[in-house]
Amino acid sequence: MGLVFEKYQKRRLISSYISVVISITLVLFLLGALGILVLNAKFISDEFKEKVVLTIYLEDSTKPIEINQLTNSLKLAKYVKRTQFISKNMAADFMKSAYGEDFLEEVGYNPLKNSIEVNLLADYVTGKRLDSISEKALAKNFVEDVKYDKDLVAIMNSNVKRLSFWVLMLSGVFALIAVLLINSSIRLAVYSKRFSIKTMQMVGATKTFIRRPFIWHNIRLGVLGALMAIGSNSVLLYYLSTSFPDLKLTQQPKILGGLFLVVLVIGVFMTWISTHMATQRFLNLKTDQLYY
Repeated sequence: MGLVFEKYQKRRLISSYISVVISITLVLFLLGALGILVLNAKFISDEFKEKVVLTIYLEDSTKPIEINQLTNSLKLAKYVKRTQFISKNMAADFMKSAYGEDFLEEVGYNPLKNSIEVNLLADYVTGKRLDSISEKALAKNFVEDVKYDKDLVAIMNSNVKRLSFWVLMLSGVFALIAVLLINSSIRLAVYSKRFSIKTMQMVGATKTFIRRPFIWHNIRLGVLGALMAIGSNSVLLYYLSTSFPDLKLTQQPKILGGLFLVVLVIGVFMTWISTHMATQRFLNLKTDQLYY
């Protein structure tokens, strides 16, 4: 009879360990997936921002040395990602290939302007920054006009701010759910050992001595759950990168490595703090309170 009971208790213990690991894995997997979403949302929004073109149109009388000076000064600016000089002949060839007909034959001359196309770094693609660059360029007497899509920039920045707010809110909700789920799972696992905890306390064991094996054991479960979550996130990342190669999800290995390290640290920290709180609760209970 005692052997049957012992086997039953062992099965219950193993079952509680498995439930703790599964809970940790699921929660950390969701946090990791959210982290991948946040990182790549920033990457994708930056990609779109850096495709916004500010075009500086030049007077026909502009000298080559003036074009070179303006181009070089833009290249050296910390907010510029790339510049490209487009001659009026190149612009005409582009128009011809785009529309399939040579409009110069009808007009009789090339009315297009030499221009410099400027792409800014994502953090500088704002209406204020673009207007400032436009004003500086227009101050040069050989610059005829400066244009960029103001409506597109305004809509893009507005949507990015809105998306960032909701992602932040979602991250907070997920973090709260993670704490509650992991804490509940560990409390249930420690609850099954409450009589052992009280027995050790009654024979003179200190609280630190009693807590230590529970903490180390659950930290190992936390590491196992975190590694399983990282593995699941890696599979998800591989699937998304093969299904949607244009998103370039795997082109930031250092950032993704940092994200997975954060997932591991969260797994260890949450199991440590949850175990500490759970064991402390049972250590502070009186013996007759253990039955409730």
